[in-house]
Amino acid sequence: MKFSKQFSLYESEATQFINSLKQANPALEQSQRDGRALLWDKAPTDLETQQRSKESRVEQQAYVYQNKG
Repeated sequence: MKFSKQFSLYESEATQFINSLKQANPALEQSQRDGRALLWDKAPTDLETQQRSKESRVEQQAYVYQNKG
């Protein structure tokens, strides 16, 4: 979003740093995508697996370190 011609040429120090980093290491963005896929992007689970997981969950008491005894 541009506010006026006065600010159209402005580039913050952070943006300049990121652009120079990308120029120095062109494979950076792809390695970031690969890391995200490895840690966060999960394959969708089918309904049967979701139901089995829900049924096998064990109920936990509110404060786990307190004995009921």
